[in-house]
Formats: sequence, structure tokens, C-alpha cells
Amino acid sequence: MEFQSCIITPNINNEKPDSEIITPIINNEKPDSGTQSNKRKKKKSIVWDYFTVEPVVAGCARAYCKQCNKSFSYIRNLKVAGTSNLKKHISFGICQVMQQKTQPNSRPVNGVNGGLQVNGIPPNSHPVNGVNAGLQVNGILPNSHHVNGVKGGLQVNGTLPKKRPRATSNYTGKGISFDQERCTDDIAKMVILHDYPLDIVEQPGFIAFAQSLQPQFNPLCLNSFEGYCVSMYLREKQKLLDLIYGIPGRLNLTLDVWSSNQTTGYVIIRGHFIDSDSNLHHPILSVVTVPFLDSDELINQSIMTCLSDWHLEGRVLTLAFDKSFSSETFKVNLRSHLSINNPVILGGQLLNRNCYARVLSRLAVDALQAMGETISKVRESVKFVKYSELHEEKFIELKQQLQVPSLVNLLNDDHYKWDTTYHMLVAAWELKEVFACLDTRCPDFIMTLSMDDWKQIKTLCTYLKHLYDASRFLTTQPHPTANLFFAEVSKLHMELTIAAFSQDLFLSSLILPLLKNFDQYWRDSCLILAVAVAMDPRHKMKLVETTFAKIFGENAEPWIRIVEDGLHELFIEYNTEIHFTTTNGGEGEEIMLTVEPYEGPVDGSLFVDEGELSDFEFCISDMTCLQPYKSELDDYLEEPQLSEETEFDIVNWWKLNQSKYPTLSRMASDILSMSISTVSPDSVFDTGVRKMDNHRSSLESRTLEALICAKDWLQHNSMHKNVSNTL
Repeated sequence: MEFQSCIITPNINNEKPDSEIITPIINNEKPDSGTQSNKRKKKKSIVWDYFTVEPVVAGCARAYCKQCNKSFSYIRNLKVAGTSNLKKHISFGICQVMQQKTQPNSRPVNGVNGGLQVNGIPPNSHPVNGVNAGLQVNGILPNSHHVNGVKGGLQVNGTLPKKRPRATSNYTGKGISFDQERCTDDIAKMVILHDYPLDIVEQPGFIAFAQSLQPQFNPLCLNSFEGYCVSMYLREKQKLLDLIYGIPGRLNLTLDVWSSNQTTGYVIIRGHFIDSDSNLHHPILSVVTVPFLDSDELINQSIMTCLSDWHLEGRVLTLAFDKSFSSETFKVNLRSHLSINNPVILGGQLLNRNCYARVLSRLAVDALQAMGETISKVRESVKFVKYSELHEEKFIELKQQLQVPSLVNLLNDDHYKWDTTYHMLVAAWELKEVFACLDTRCPDFIMTLSMDDWKQIKTLCTYLKHLYDASRFLTTQPHPTANLFFAEVSKLHMELTIAAFSQDLFLSSLILPLLKNFDQYWRDSCLILAVAVAMDPRHKMKLVETTFAKIFGENAEPWIRIVEDGLHELFIEYNTEIHFTTTNGGEGEEIMLTVEPYEGPVDGSLFVDEGELSDFEFCISDMTCLQPYKSELDDYLEEPQLSEETEFDIVNWWKLNQSKYPTLSRMASDILSMSISTVSPDSVFDTGVRKMDNHRSSLESRTLEALICAKDWLQHNSMHKNVSNTL
């Protein structure tokens, strides 16, 4: 360690008139009379060209920057501190006065300005990205370190650097000053995106952390920060309003309800549309707080408030919601309210669509409840194995001894997520042989499952897998276009039908109740799903024709004609809406497509009674508006289908063919953006209504809406930059 010496001299610069300055001994000169008698080596560090040392009290002194007069502790209790903090002050760009003076004379080295140099050569330099920086004296590079090919550090006779370049830092520019407004904006985004409590800004731990990063950070007040978050929401809302105002067609709405630990409920309304640049959007539009979820009138009012707030009167094509919480009166009133200020398509029949994810979850729950006793036995057996590490070790040893080939792991299920119960049952069934012999290793284990029980578990898992695959499709593609669902829904319908009329009495009794419930969804959604798949140029009406032929056999033709007529009626309404300012409301020219409620029995003929359409009744009025010439729709359907492709962007295809099919392309965009699920991907497997957490439910309704909507919009904006529309 090198000892340094200093002498006390008057302050010739008169910066502090009553103080003395401790300065380095220069050129090994002897000290003046009255100074210390023992000579020490002079201070060699280059920093003393930029600092002076002044005593504070006996045994303590501070180093002062000659440029900005900022002070640093140097001698304390007669102990001399190092110069590292002084070097940082002048080399990391902290001294802004020095930066301003040296910036005009900065000389770039390899395209980047370096730091403090002596004769242009940096010692102890740290190379970063090929840029020379660092402390150099007389052209010597002592102890130089290379990091990513860049030399960095303190410079004299060169230039003052930006903050030392670091591989992990984004702040490499000169003269970066602290921006409290930007910091508040970033904190607001952090709180919104990660659901942190708003009062985090007043928590001592957060304040200490923020000030350790930036001492100039001013703690935020909870009330002002809450207002800032709401302001951010309003700014983003205005952007979304401008976007929605410019879309050429209609929107599709989905309605989801959340509960809380109190009686309060929440209505989440999400919009689905394709903008003028053919980009898909699915933003949350409103979060309405209602005192009671069982109030149909309040939920109806929340929908109407959303339409008014976003100026969507006359622009809604479809509305989907979970029909399990609604009554028939609710659906009638909803259609009536929407029809007042919203000219509806096909008499408003597309406004009462059910949530596909909720339907699948209810089917899975019904199947699990039907075998509740057997599933409880499996659950208890799994709990025994997972209870302790010793039990699990013995189970694994026995599995290896029996050479059971299963690669799955046992896990306890979550009663609120039906897919976890499905996975538990699959794993247990594959390891049934191990369970049967486990009592030989663990005498306190009592096997209560018989071979018939395991057989029933296998049957249950086989059909739960159909529901699982259908639900998982909603998670792998959070918002798939509507053309993809006709094949999925019809496939599941046929699988359930075959099982319901099986000769296996257990299988039939298990699946028949599920089929009756799913059939209602199929009937409500069949038309719009068939129309959507017809908008796919790879399928058009061909997939509808082949699917109905499998389902209805020789009676398929009337059903195919129903879809074709519905498709033409939709096109006529869009054509009239686009080319005329008012719609002809003559009674003789009104086109209405209605679906009668299903009341008949379910049998193996798939709801066709002697060739008649009594179970799926469509009453189509005289089409006096039909054009006598070929329309865009006719030309589109008659042209050959596109070949199947692994990846096909249907939204982009309609964009490219917009000039060829101006009316049909708008109709296709509106239909393809329709969502058949009302829940978010992380709630697809939920067995109940989603709950608002206690923190959020304690917020004011306006603040709650701002946080939920802003989070959804900010996430979409970040994803939209990196995710294509390729399906």
C-alpha cells in the first residue's frame, strides 16, 4: 500500500476564506516551515488535478471538486479514504460542469468518446464493445482489462466519457438527468402490469430501493399516484377510441362476470374487431361494478352504458355471454334494449351466443361429479403417496421394481381447475399396478379401488380428453379467428353422440347427459359457426356439406340450404348497409331467420325426425330483396377453393382481396373477429365464476376499471409489436 502525504496551505483560490486546504506535495519538494516534519510520498493519483482537500474538524477532511464544488469524505478519524469515489465523479459523467466544458473538445475513439486520459492513453481501461475509455498516464496501460473488446475508464487530454459503458445498462448517453415524470410513468406501468397494490409507492422498502438507485427520487403520494394511473388509462382510452372510430365494420362483444368475497359483482365487457389495417384487437372496454350479480336489469344497464360510452350504437354484430347465470327474461330484455339504438343483423339472433369455454367446463364438472365417489378414492390414494417424501420414495422404488413404463408424475388436483383433476386421474390410472402393490411397502396404505373402478376411470379419462383438447385450443391460441371452430365443435358433437348411444351401459349413462347439454350449444351456434367457416377460402361451403352429410346422412341437403340462405341474407344486409343510407323497412321485404327452441328427445339419428327439421327449425321469409344477378358472394362461392396450407393468414387474405370483394370482405372481417369464448385463457379450465381479489375489490369502481383496462391495453400493445396474425 502506498502512503501519501499532504500539507496544509492557505486557500489561495479564496473558495472558503476561513479554511485551509490540504494539497498534495508536488515534485517531492520539502514542506514549508511549520508543516509536518516527516516527509511522505506525494500524491500521484490524477484525480488531484480535479480535487482539493479541506479540513472540516480535527482529524477529518473532505475532497472538493474544482468544477462543481461537490464534496466527498476523504479523511475521517485520521484515516485516509481511497480515491475510487473521486474517480467515478469525473469519469462516469457525474460532474456535469466538467462534461459541459469538455464536450466540445471530445475526441471519439473508434466512434465512441472515451473517458479521462493522460496523453490519450487510458490505464486500467475496461474495454466495452470496442470503445477505448479509461485512465491512461503517459501512454502506459497498466492492469488494463478488456470487457467485450472495449477499453474504458478515466481520460486526461482526451474526452470525458459517457457513463461507463456496461453490457447491462441502457443509460450510456452523456448528460442524462433524472426525470421524475418519466420515473412516475414507469412506476405506474409496473404497478398496472403486475397488479401491485397502489400503496406500494408509500411503502418504506420501495422508497429505500428507489432512492438507492436514484437519490433524487421523490416519494409519491398515494392519492396523486392513483390519479396518475387513472390519467394514464384515459390517455390510452382516447387512443383506443380513435382506433375504434376508424374501423370500417362492426364489433363483436363478449360479456364475462366476476364475483368477490362480498356480494359485489363485476361485468367485464370485451370488444373484438379488425381495424382498417387488418389487425385483430380484443380490448377490454368496460369493467362495471354491480351490487348484485343476480340483477338482470343492472347487467343490462352496464351493457348499454358501455355502448354509449364507446359510441357503439348501431355497430354491434354479436354478443356472447355465459348463459348459465342469465334467465330467459334477461336474454329477451337484452335483445330488446340493444335493438332500440342498434339495428341488429338477422333480427338480433346473433346477440345471444353462449360461451364455449364455460360450456366445456360444465360438461367436465358434470362428468366428474357423476363419478365423484370413485374419484375421491383416487384422490385419497394420491394424497397418501404425496403426503411424505418417504411414501413417495417407496412408491418410486416399487414402480421401478415392477417396471411400470409410465413417465407421468402423480400430483394433487385443484378443485377449482378441472384439468388438474383430469391429469391426476390419467397419472393414477397409468400407475394403477403400483397402487395395487403399495401395501407391501407401506402397510398403512389401504387400497380401496377395484379393477372395475380403474376401468371406469379409464373410460372417463378417454372422454375428458375430448373436452380437454377442445378447451386447450382456447389457450394455445387465445383469440383464434371464428373460422377455426366449426370443425372443432362438430367433431366434439359427433364424439359425444357416438358415445351416448354406445352399447356400453356405463359409457352411455355417463355421456348421454353431457350430450343433451352440449346439443343446446350446438344448436345455438351452428349457423354462425358454419357461416364463419364458409368465409375461409380453403373450405367455403365444402366443409359444411361434408360435415352435415356425416351428421344427417341423406337429410343433409335441407340443413346445407339453411346455411346458404343465412349466408346470403347476411350479405344482403351488409350490402344494403354499405350502399344505402337508410334500410328499407317494408314489411314484405324484411328478412328474418329464427331458431325455434329445442324441445324434442335426443336419439341416434342426431335430432332428425323422419327427415323433417322439427328439432332445428329455421323459418325463412320470402327473399324479395335478392338480386337477379350474381353477387360477390356468388362469385366467391363458385370459385375453386384454395389449397390447404400449414400456415394461412385468413385476415390478410381478405385484405388482399378487398378490391375484388368490397362488401364481402367487410362482412368476413366482422364475422372472423367474433370470439366464441368470453373468458381469458387462464380461466378456461375454471370450475366456477372468477373472483376479484380483496385488494382490487376494495378500490373505487373508477380506479378498478382504469387498472384492469389499462393493463389489458398495455399488454396488447407490447404483444402486437412482436406477434403476427399468422394462424
